[in-house]
This record gives sequence, C-alpha cells and structure tokens, in this order.
Amino acid sequence: MKKTVTIATRGSSLALWQAEHVKARLLALHSGLEVVINIIKTRGDVIQDVPLAKVGGKGLFVKEIEEALLSGAADLAVHSMKDVPMLLPEGLTLGCVPQREVCTDSLLSTHFPTLDDLPRGARVGTSSLRRQAQLLALRPDLRISWLRGNVDTRLRKLSEGQYDAIVLASAGLKRLGLSAPHMFELAPPAFVPAVGQGALGIECAAGRQDILDLLAPLEHRETRVCVEAERAFLRRLDGGCQVPIAGHAVMKDADTVLLDGLVGETDGSRIFRRHDEAPAAHAEACGAAMAEALLADGASDVLARLYAEEQARP
Repeated sequence: MKKTVTIATRGSSLALWQAEHVKARLLALHSGLEVVINIIKTRGDVIQDVPLAKVGGKGLFVKEIEEALLSGAADLAVHSMKDVPMLLPEGLTLGCVPQREVCTDSLLSTHFPTLDDLPRGARVGTSSLRRQAQLLALRPDLRISWLRGNVDTRLRKLSEGQYDAIVLASAGLKRLGLSAPHMFELAPPAFVPAVGQGALGIECAAGRQDILDLLAPLEHRETRVCVEAERAFLRRLDGGCQVPIAGHAVMKDADTVLLDGLVGETDGSRIFRRHDEAPAAHAEACGAAMAEALLADGASDVLARLYAEEQARP
C-alpha cells in the first residue's frame, strides 16, 4: 500500500527548491512513497513593505506552517534553519537536520568586485541588522538601505541600479543557480553568518515515529551539532531578526565543535565577539556559555536597549 506524505512549505522559489530537494531525496530512499507539497503563505510572506526588524515577533516565516503540522494538514515541513524559532511549539520537534550547504553571505554588485571597491557612501541593500552591523563596522561610510522580497526580486532591484550592492545568503544563490556580475564572499572570521544559515530544518510532530523513521537517513550529525550550538547561543540571548546577533559553529574534528559568537550595535560602532570550543556532546552548553560571556562583556546593555525600543514600537 502506497504511503503519502505531505510537505508544508512557503511558496518562494528558494522554499520550493528546498521542499523539492527533500522530496526527491525521500523518494530516492523509500520505495512506494508518494510525496505531496502543500504551499502555505506565512505572515512574513504577506508583509513585504516593512523591514523585518520593525515587523516584530518570532516565527514570522513558520507559524502558519507549524499550525498545519499540529492540525495534521501536513506531515513535515522544510524550513531554512535560520527562520526556525528557538523554541518550538509543544508537540513539534526538529526531526531532521540534513547536511549544511555553504553558510556564508555574498556581496553582489553590478559594477564593484569587492567590499573595498565600493565607493564612499555606496548604497548597500539588506534588511538584516546582523549584516548591517558588520558591514558598518568594516565600512562606516556605507549607506545601508532596506531591501525585502524574494531572491529574484532583490537581484532585479540590483540590476535596475537601485543599489550599488546587495547582500544575500550564498546558499540560496547556489541552490537556485543565481548570480550577479560581481560576487564577493563575506565569510568567517571577518563576517559571521546568521545562526543556522545554510542549513535546512525538517520539522514534524514529535509523536510521528513513522515520519521520524523516514527522515532518519537524511540526518547529518556534524550539521546537527553545529546548529544546536548556534541555536543555544541565540536562545540564551533571546534573539530574533530585531537584533544584530551572529553565530557560527564548525567541527574541528569528530568530537570537537568551534563556536564564534557576535553581538553588535546596529550602526557597527561596537562589536562584541567571542570564540570558544567544546566537546561535541557539550555543544549546546558551549553556546549558552558564550552568550553569557558576551552579555558580561557589555552586550547586555545593547540588547536591553534594542529590546526596549522594539517593545515601545507601535
């Protein structure tokens, strides 16, 4: 008897690529399986005329999808890991973390090959406060301008000359086969990516052992360890898209994780940075401890002010 599995996903070209990728891998692994894709519009997809940092709230791109999982309208959901809230709703679990794609950011431009080549006062498009803080720390003269929309929309705005450069996740560009005349990688240690960037997270109901069994062959231990360390770091900081927080972990060897954490002022005037390593079994504890250290360094003042401003926002 054929088993049918429904994948819930957003409708952007990148989200659909990710869902189709997981679908293809599941079909290759399990004979007699039928996979259906259910496209769900989230609040983050609907609100396109406001910067993410001003929208507020966590789970902007997953809440409606998680509701489909809880109601049984979908069996699993494929997310960009950086969109997944630190705390999942009761009854749901992160059933699988596949192998990570490249985690870096890319500076894209029509005319300028590198960040250093951008002219003084160049207009750079991004809606990420994390990217903004790090760009301004490196180049205080840049003008950071709000940029929303799917990847194709952002590249179109660049080609139309609305920006001198824009910043996008390298993984999304690679997955969709997209590019610009000039692409400059913004990579660690000089530029720290978002927590979970480049990784996928497959969410499902905690009690669905049948789905967990189907997903098991896709699990990648090293990616899981790194992502959990990063997420523990962000969880302790109570972070979201309203604050400039970055975190990146890699495996030094099979049993050791290296973690890099960053908190910054939105204007790049102050950057708090920590590095640490720990046994893989203690990756989450390492992430939480690094967050505590950054708070003690002075990041607590920055975050308290930013969170207060967020709460005061109408």
